[in-house]
Amino acid sequence: MPIRKYQKSDFSEILKIYALTKLEELRFESRDFKLVPLDRDTIRLQKFEECEVFVYEEAAILGYCAMHHHEIRALFVLPAFQGRGIGKSMLGFLLSRILGTASLSLAASNTPAKKIYESFGFTVSSEFMAEYDGKPVLAIEMQREQSKE
Repeated sequence: MPIRKYQKSDFSEILKIYALTKLEELRFESRDFKLVPLDRDTIRLQKFEECEVFVYEEAAILGYCAMHHHEIRALFVLPAFQGRGIGKSMLGFLLSRILGTASLSLAASNTPAKKIYESFGFTVSSEFMAEYDGKPVLAIEMQREQSKE
């Protein structure tokens, strides 16, 4: 499987992937956002550093995912490689590592991502206000009960 544990030397590739994909999750919002690079976003960088991070690598790093305990905190695939099952592979990989209830958060307006998570058994558990680029964003938390096999 082309998923491996993140190494510090991967950070520049993570920054590139984040820069190319972060605003994509906000594309259905009614306002415009400016990218705040991961290494300049104190809160998101701290959350990233708390995580167990994995990269999807073939000839190059094509995506990454991150989890903290039972929470999936990141799942990003380079735009040119989206739609090829890489994100689903990474999501399945993370779910295989979580016993109990898995959770994740996303912009409520990101219907395509919500549908993918629903296809993996996630359901909306709550709504809350988040913020990006200093602007409010309605977000949802989704949860999935895992089997304890």
